[in-house]
Amino acid sequence: MVSVGLCKTAGLVIVLLTGLLMFFYSDWEFKRKISTQLLRFSSSQCLKDTEVPDFPKINIGPFHNENPMPCTCQKTNLANRFVPIDELDDMQKRRAEEFRQHQIRTGKENDVLILAPANTPLQYPIRGFRVSPMKKTLIPGLALQTQSRVVYKVSLRVQKGLLSVDVQEGEQVNGLNEKHLSISSSNLQQLNDLLSRVTYTSTIYHIKTQDLAYFSFENHEVIFPIEIRRLSVPVLFDVGKDINSQVTVLVKTFLRYKELNVLIDSVRRLYPKIKIIIADDSLQPEKVVGENIEHYVMPPAQGWFAGRNLAVSQVTTKYFLWVDDDFLFLNETRIESFVNIMEAVPELDVVGGEVQGNQFLFKLEYEEGSSDEGGCISRVSRTHAPLPGFDGCFFVDVVVNYFLGRTDAVRRVGFDPFYKRVAHGEFFVDGLGDLFVVTCKGLRIGHQKYGRTDKYGSYRHPPKSDSQTKISHNFFKNHLKCIKY
Repeated sequence: MVSVGLCKTAGLVIVLLTGLLMFFYSDWEFKRKISTQLLRFSSSQCLKDTEVPDFPKINIGPFHNENPMPCTCQKTNLANRFVPIDELDDMQKRRAEEFRQHQIRTGKENDVLILAPANTPLQYPIRGFRVSPMKKTLIPGLALQTQSRVVYKVSLRVQKGLLSVDVQEGEQVNGLNEKHLSISSSNLQQLNDLLSRVTYTSTIYHIKTQDLAYFSFENHEVIFPIEIRRLSVPVLFDVGKDINSQVTVLVKTFLRYKELNVLIDSVRRLYPKIKIIIADDSLQPEKVVGENIEHYVMPPAQGWFAGRNLAVSQVTTKYFLWVDDDFLFLNETRIESFVNIMEAVPELDVVGGEVQGNQFLFKLEYEEGSSDEGGCISRVSRTHAPLPGFDGCFFVDVVVNYFLGRTDAVRRVGFDPFYKRVAHGEFFVDGLGDLFVVTCKGLRIGHQKYGRTDKYGSYRHPPKSDSQTKISHNFFKNHLKCIKY
């Protein structure tokens, strides 16, 4: 038996011989073949003769994070503090059940950690294997690479599907069209040929779920995911040839027709043909007319987010620009600047600007917390990172009310109509992890000076009980233990 020290010495000799071959011979193909054979010989001898300790087999997963550690509520407010005591227990039970269903809908039950073993003779697709539901699909890349055996035997097992092999005459496979498949052969090449024909068929219909396949040989076992997913059809927007076919301007208005008309005039001065959509829940609606203006009158005082939802639902362009009814387009207000950023970075969903020099540079810190208590979320006055290639642009989670939104992305998140009065950051809380958001300096719009009426002010500044009800809503809806806006 060759010792480890002798193996190292032999390896050094092989390296020196390889170097001499490279120096003296000019035939590159000859040198490649000889050096490859020498290195293979050295490696095979050391693998055969070196005494390798028998390391204990480790558990490679899957590991479920079933009950993460509770999050902390330092300097934040408990989200359940305004829930009536006599309703809290029942609400927590309903919330727990709703959260459990949410975990199922979002695939969290298959959100597992799988570790690749340090050394295995099994070849398999570690990620990226996707199948359509209930459709037979070939599993790519299955193979066994090992030293000589009298009999080679591998097995595969799954949970949500059936395994099969296209068996030819004389080939023996156990477990055809079952969850557990076993293949054996005295010939390694034949075994690998059979593995190249293994198929998987899910037995359940689901548009987005996952199965785990367990692939084993002797005391080796690996696990790889099988993504079961229905193919989705792309929904595309024709951007046309100019800004008018790319962007729609959206406004939610309430009791402020004077300011609204000033805004419209400022838009028309720079963009005469761009479409403007107005959602209006004023108590006594007035007519708003003009070329390429769509004025949607809502029931009175339906609220801020209900109006946003209505306006966004009517957009037919790829992007929309959100503005408040008391904003004012300036000479330097350029919608094209927003679009240029979005088109250059297609992953972005929201680009925010500045209102009268004011800009939000906020990120949301969120801990998922335990499944019983819920998560913790707080708003922090910091950015995540700069947007590469764009000076003055930063990744954030919350922007001001002046932003360009990607229509389909914002629709997927939506605006919760529960928030009727003071609301903004709640949309970005709902979109956390789904919306890719940046804010950029220099994308400016003005703000009108005006005198608010008493009637408007009573809606703009609701009683304290409104904020308390909102936090109780966050407690259930966003599964929160505590929140700090």
